[in-house]
Amino acid sequence: MKERLIITVDGPAGVGKSSVSKALSKRSSCVYLDTGALYRAVALGVAESGISPDNREAVSKFCENIDITLRLANGEMKILAGGDDITGRLRTEKISILASTVSAIPAVRAALLPIQRKAALSGGVVAEGRDMGTVVFPDADVKFFIKADIHERAKRRYLQLKRRGVAADFEEIKSGIVVRDRQDMKRNVSPLRPAEDAYILDTTNMKMTEVVDKMIGVIREKTGAGI
Repeated sequence: MKERLIITVDGPAGVGKSSVSKALSKRSSCVYLDTGALYRAVALGVAESGISPDNREAVSKFCENIDITLRLANGEMKILAGGDDITGRLRTEKISILASTVSAIPAVRAALLPIQRKAALSGGVVAEGRDMGTVVFPDADVKFFIKADIHERAKRRYLQLKRRGVAADFEEIKSGIVVRDRQDMKRNVSPLRPAEDAYILDTTNMKMTEVVDKMIGVIREKTGAGI
């Protein structure tokens, strides 16, 4: 039995990947790797530099000197840019949509790929994103692809923002998810899709605890891990 597993969790926006992946990482004694936050970090840097996300040449140039690092703190990854912790500034709808736009640029994905792989060199990682099982960790021990219907995804995102005290509009969130789906699935580089060997899980009518229990069962069955 391999003890230091690499587990990937992919899926579209608003499907609950972050909450599920965090819970799964704790249950499996793994580190939670939020790769989507890396793209948000690029998006934040692009926005603060006054660069248009549609200017691919300028965004690509920005990535040549990118200074984004990951730091483990209390079992979770923190995102640093130029040495400053920017983790708490990444979860806005504006940055979410912008991140989806810049993630379609090959230079952005190329710049972040080694950062993601370096974080999982020793295994013991639950990596969450959109191309973890297809591109970043094609040899992962267990791969999941989570999906849910659009209304449920918008509701989950809305409630998540409300719990954080962030002003939110349900219809705006739903429209934003539709836009991100279109961008993520139609981009030429690393489009959103399940890996051929991924376990696909529809969570529309499932509680988070049920989802995690199901994933733990799959991991035990596939790897024999004692988690």
